[in-house]
Amino acid sequence: MYMSTAARTTKSRTKAIVADPIPLPRKRRPEALTTREQEILELIWTGFKNKEIAQRLKISVKTVEAHRANMMKKIRVSNTAQLLKAAIQGKMLKLR
Repeated sequence: MYMSTAARTTKSRTKAIVADPIPLPRKRRPEALTTREQEILELIWTGFKNKEIAQRLKISVKTVEAHRANMMKKIRVSNTAQLLKAAIQGKMLKLR
């Protein structure tokens, strides 16, 4: 099959561009808790269950669970006890 010089040049340029994609910068998760996450953290510390927090804040239980999961990812912990411990040590939780 015959290909013109222009077609071969375009085809080789396309391959070079596709073969070497420039990596996009990764977005880092912010370390600071949002106001809502801070509010939920304080309610967790007080001893409220997800359902009670949801009723108190007039949001769904799934939203409370999502906020809790986001906090745990930001702080890099795997359970609520570690979340509260890290929050106290990091002065994210104000003890009264």
